[in-house]
Amino acid sequence: MCLRVCQLVCLSVDHNSEPCKTAESIEILSERQSRSLARGHLPASFKAFITPTASKPGMDTTDVSSYRPISNLPVLSKLMKYFVVRQLMDYLQSSDLLPANQSGFRPGHSTETAVLWVLSDILLAVDREDVAALILLNISAAFDTVDYDILLQRLQTTYDISDVAHRWFRSYLLGRSQYVRIGTSCSSVIDLICDVPQGSVLGPVLFILYTAGLNSLIESHGLTPHLYADDTQVYGSCPAANVHAYSVELTVVVCDDETPAPAAEVSTAYRQDPQ
Repeated sequence: MCLRVCQLVCLSVDHNSEPCKTAESIEILSERQSRSLARGHLPASFKAFITPTASKPGMDTTDVSSYRPISNLPVLSKLMKYFVVRQLMDYLQSSDLLPANQSGFRPGHSTETAVLWVLSDILLAVDREDVAALILLNISAAFDTVDYDILLQRLQTTYDISDVAHRWFRSYLLGRSQYVRIGTSCSSVIDLICDVPQGSVLGPVLFILYTAGLNSLIESHGLTPHLYADDTQVYGSCPAANVHAYSVELTVVVCDDETPAPAAEVSTAYRQDPQ
């Protein structure tokens, strides 16, 4: 464990630093990170304040909805989160626990793989002369609404993360705060009661584990899901004679009480007419 931490630290060390000081810094950091993981506790100094910043260039800066919270992480905290993500992803991949139809935040996956997957399935349905329907779901403020208790329970029951490792994730999630900063003015600090940190390497991985259960919900209605981060594609096909019944089923999926309240946009249905 210490060796891997040292390798990560060496990548960020100033090459002009004195060798003895560099070695001493690496040793201290390695020992501190190892102690944190062994005790299942993340030091408070490694938990960042979160200051909202404009989400996209050109958006109305007077509109509150134009802003999203971004974690300002200390450098040492980023190194630790990177190490934890490496360990977590190795475990999830070796145990085949990652959702196969999630293309976000995973090595070898991208928006390109998501598009190819969905488009290929829809074109196959069209080739069978079926009606193909696609629903695009987007969860508003998705990262900001992650429930700590549900996430921690899911890590333990679904992914078998327990004991010291589970305590570390609990420590990572709980006890964080945020404030709003505009210029040199700052608001009062408030404690966070939900979310996973945006701007961190660990937050997105925890998010895809949190939303993995959405797949089984969609599949229980006889439809196919594919996710990219917080964007969900729900699609399927049916013979032309069953279009009305199929559209009712699609509506049931969007309005399912167990589905996180998304803003849904229903696409046009495509069908290849018999020649």
